[in-house]
Amino acid sequence: MKFKWRHLLIAVGLLILIVMIVDFNRRLGELDRLTAQQSTVRAQGTAVMQTQNALVTQLAYANSTQAVEDWAYQDGHWTRPDEKPIGILPAGNVTPTPFLAPAPTNQALPNWRIWWELFFGSGNP
Repeated sequence: MKFKWRHLLIAVGLLILIVMIVDFNRRLGELDRLTAQQSTVRAQGTAVMQTQNALVTQLAYANSTQAVEDWAYQDGHWTRPDEKPIGILPAGNVTPTPFLAPAPTNQALPNWRIWWELFFGSGNP
């Protein structure tokens, strides 16, 4: 049998073709993985930008006079200048009881009593 270069070139060509197909398949898998990762990162970036926009909006509202008015008239229970405040009175005739604090009495103690308490405590002699 005669050695034919043609068969050898065809075999080498098929081998190179198989290597190229395997490499192409590997690159397609890598492309799919990177595309999925890109869409994930893009979605995260969009979420971050939406969060930033929401925070900028909240900051602008917090620095506005409308926020101060909302706080004052809702949370602070203040009234506007043209409004009349209304106070709620308790039901019935309630008379407040005055609190009378007892006046402290200063008793002058004899000297022997002061010395007795100094040495022996506040017990009676």
